[in-house]
Amino acid sequence: MLGILLGLITLMVLAYLGWSIIWVAPVAAGIVALTGGLDLLDAYTGTYMSGFVDFAQSWFPVFMLGAIFGKLMEDTGMARSVAVALTKLIGTKRAILGVLAASAVLTYGGVSLFVVIFAVYPLAISLFREADISRRLLPPTVALGAFTFTMTALPGTPQIQNLIPIEYFRTSATAAPLMGIVAALVMAVGGYFYLRWREKQMTAKGEHFTEPKDKSMMEKEEQAPPFMLSVLPLITVLLTLNLFGWDIVVALLTGIVLIMLLNLTKFKKFVPAVNGGASGSVLAIINTSAAVGFGSVVREVPGFDQLTSLLMGVRGNPLISEAVAVNILAGSTGSASGGMGIALEALGEEYYQIAMNTGINPEAFHRIASLSSGGLDALPHNGAVLTLLTITGMSHKDSYKDIFVVAVLIPIISVIIVILLNTIGVL
Repeated sequence: MLGILLGLITLMVLAYLGWSIIWVAPVAAGIVALTGGLDLLDAYTGTYMSGFVDFAQSWFPVFMLGAIFGKLMEDTGMARSVAVALTKLIGTKRAILGVLAASAVLTYGGVSLFVVIFAVYPLAISLFREADISRRLLPPTVALGAFTFTMTALPGTPQIQNLIPIEYFRTSATAAPLMGIVAALVMAVGGYFYLRWREKQMTAKGEHFTEPKDKSMMEKEEQAPPFMLSVLPLITVLLTLNLFGWDIVVALLTGIVLIMLLNLTKFKKFVPAVNGGASGSVLAIINTSAAVGFGSVVREVPGFDQLTSLLMGVRGNPLISEAVAVNILAGSTGSASGGMGIALEALGEEYYQIAMNTGINPEAFHRIASLSSGGLDALPHNGAVLTLLTITGMSHKDSYKDIFVVAVLIPIISVIIVILLNTIGVL
């Protein structure tokens, strides 16, 4: 147990300091192996790499095609077209809602969080300028739309955080729809009203919109495809995945082909976009695979049985221990998919057996794992948080407090509410 704890602390501290999990995870796994009595070389070349390779083999196509889909949406202007249409529909008087909706629709349609940041930021600047809202609220508004309910809660979302539990609990992307919808409402409504309250508070203190120093990310005049065409690939991915029951790989391929067919005049952008998406996906899959490899080593040491007994011994609904485990590991790694990968690689089968033995629907474990991955993951060292702050020109001091409320605190509250409702038999 001490070795596992030391490994987790090493992983958490070094990840928080910004060191790459690609090499931090094997080092942390080595600590676990040595203190657990395993042969260090065998633990790395055998146990660790087996977990690493198995995850990469299962999920690399999804990571790669998802990244290519998002990059094509960005480079063809389709992502911008969807964002522009939604913000115009909602209007500048409700700037926060407009940016929130644009971020949410793109994420729920399968566009990666990082692409959403780049696509929405120029429009958000324009809306916040017209509404005279402090730019400090721009990062938490995008975070609420892209990092929370559309990533983990809404049934059928094609984001990887909703797909990873499928393998462990034999479920689908629409698992536990009522639990997901309730959690999504808590996050979306709670987060929106919090941001509106903060807007009024800042305005009362005399805070106004200020122009960003870096103009390189400002909106560029470029002909974007019509909204009705631009939204088709997003709808196609959702329908083929959830309504027709196609594999996520086929759903993403269908979306990619449709983007190309609808943008034949921009064919010169296809190869650079595919290259960029494919290259970007490699780092993402390796980061998550490295975290899963760590979980594989943890599962092999004698202390794992004690850890399992400790977690399974938590009184009350077993969903509580799952939520705690996934949240802690997501926070430790600064990654929703990485933390959930470690937790489910180590404990997924145990939770599935609990579901079978207790009569709790495995879909509930799926949804809680997904929801919990989107809680403590958004601590200050999270990669998406760092990218968001960099692109918007804000610092942790400027905006992180509000990011924490909408992307950490409220999502955790939503998990607590959903588990309580499940415990009393409402969900």
